[in-house]
Amino acid sequence: MINKIRRSRHFNKETFMRDFFHEPGNVPGTLVIDENAYYPEIILIDYNTDNYTKQEIASPEECIPFLDGNSVSWVDVRGLGNLDILQRVGQIFDLHPLVLEDVVNMAERPKTEEYEDQLLIIARMVVPKKNAFGFFSEQVSLVLGKTYLLTVQEEPEHDCFDAVRSRIEKSKGIIRKSGADYLTYALLDAIIDGFFPVLERYGEQIEDLEEEVITKPTQKTLQKIYKIKRELLQLRRAIWPQRDVISSLMRDSGENISDEVRIYLRDCYDHAVQVIDMVETYRELTSGLMDVYLSAVSNKMNEIMKILTVVSSIFIPLTFVAGIYGMNFNTEKSPYNMPELNWYWGYPLCLAVMAAIAGGLLFFFWRRGWLERSLTIKQD
Repeated sequence: MINKIRRSRHFNKETFMRDFFHEPGNVPGTLVIDENAYYPEIILIDYNTDNYTKQEIASPEECIPFLDGNSVSWVDVRGLGNLDILQRVGQIFDLHPLVLEDVVNMAERPKTEEYEDQLLIIARMVVPKKNAFGFFSEQVSLVLGKTYLLTVQEEPEHDCFDAVRSRIEKSKGIIRKSGADYLTYALLDAIIDGFFPVLERYGEQIEDLEEEVITKPTQKTLQKIYKIKRELLQLRRAIWPQRDVISSLMRDSGENISDEVRIYLRDCYDHAVQVIDMVETYRELTSGLMDVYLSAVSNKMNEIMKILTVVSSIFIPLTFVAGIYGMNFNTEKSPYNMPELNWYWGYPLCLAVMAAIAGGLLFFFWRRGWLERSLTIKQD
């Protein structure tokens, strides 16, 4: 029985980031199928040193003859939109109900678990968008057997396995001479390396934001910073547990991973650590950009207040002079009642005095450095 999907936040088709949870009290092994999931496509790649076969199969049963041969069989299921097909895949590969539940339900944290002669690996893959900034994110499940590898992806359009497929087809390296455990390493390595193009884009955008934050910070700048912080947090949540997964494979994977492949996993682990370092560095830079943005906005406000203060300071004495000569005393009653009102050059002289006061104040402010910008940018 398919349970209804509960979402804790808005469903986003572009990033494939979903939060599901079971109804309280559900039976362990219950499968939750997203109503928007893609219909499964099954691609079979079977190879050994001398032979190579790739075909799209219509039903899971077509892969059975390949599983018991002397070759490595990679069965790639792309899409989770049909419960019957997924259950038949589980029967063919003799998957434990909890394994099938972890594979189908897209809310799992990256992890690894052993089941008798099978090894389950849950990973999260990111792929940069081609025509827009950002990335696609999806869960990838790998079930490793002695001579086969079953992979289950959320959708058929975006993955980072093309290089591995090409190496298998063209027999590059030792992949055709190795077993299914080496194929598992190759896919995990491709997943980890897929983070680098995404992070490279973030590095470029952070560099652009550094100048924008200083020169002309706006509300859109703040929105860009928050967006980068939020997406870097998603990358951090994806890569941190995957480092632990690779570390566990190196130590506790039993006979499913050979000693030779464990050596290659060390290199994969180093790449995961590099990705983590880059993510943490960019997060710190983004936090620094936020501080710079607040400082730049504060400096901009100070500039505005300084200009207003200068203008007010100039016009205060001018207003004082204009106010005195606007009282209009009668000079006929007393010689002390503003005799300047009867001067021939009184008006031009008053304007000249006011201009001299304004110029003197501007010169004084300039000498004190108050007319200079508080924030200057020096470019090499």
